[in-house]
Amino acid sequence: MQADNLQVLIYETRSQMGTAAAAQVADRIHKLLGVQPFVNIIFAAAPSQNEFLSAIRQLPVDWSRIRGFHMDEYIGLDRGAVQAFGHFLRENLFDLVPIREVYYLDGNATSWQEECRRYSGLLEQFPPDIVCMGIGENGHIAFNDPPVADFRDPATVKVVVLDAACRQQQVNDGCFPILEAVPERALTLTIPALMAARWVFCIVPGKSKATAVFNTLYKDIKEEYPATILRRHPQAILYLDQLSSANLQKHAL
Repeated sequence: MQADNLQVLIYETRSQMGTAAAAQVADRIHKLLGVQPFVNIIFAAAPSQNEFLSAIRQLPVDWSRIRGFHMDEYIGLDRGAVQAFGHFLRENLFDLVPIREVYYLDGNATSWQEECRRYSGLLEQFPPDIVCMGIGENGHIAFNDPPVADFRDPATVKVVVLDAACRQQQVNDGCFPILEAVPERALTLTIPALMAARWVFCIVPGKSKATAVFNTLYKDIKEEYPATILRRHPQAILYLDQLSSANLQKHAL
């Protein structure tokens, strides 16, 4: 399927989806390393990425030539908290492969503004080649929820107040026991920062994402539906399973 520029691939199961996405990301890394010394990759941290991360760990990727980044982080969690996105990526990828270097957002930085400048400088120094991401239940990409999404955002990294639907998703995903435990603020890469990558691989499984997937493919491209911006990217692929694509069956792109 095709939605404007966005290629859409649908698989029977989450496992098949994750395996296919990992194979294509690994192939793109291999091709890039044939023409450049290093590859810079931004990774999402969410249960939706589990199958993809598990699969790509098993593939013959030259991690010694990869720089890793993550795309968002809660503000104010205790250092070492298991809900931190940096912790998730360490446990599910970065500590399990011989990656060259990893750059983390610091949700406990003394100055949020200085942390935004620091991380923005890293992304300017090492422009992203690949983004591996998901879509939130409210259509967000990274922590660009509808109220704060800006397709022309002048910033690269910013502080955001999290939408109630976004915070509830963290409870639904089992990351926090109750809504009140979910932090209200976070650091996030902005939409232009994500879309600046040359290739975007978007992995979105599960029944809870069916509405967001439908909106991404059929709604007007506007900030009310942040993920619709994927349809303008020249090299983006959306990976779905049967559950996340369920609402597409009655429509033709």
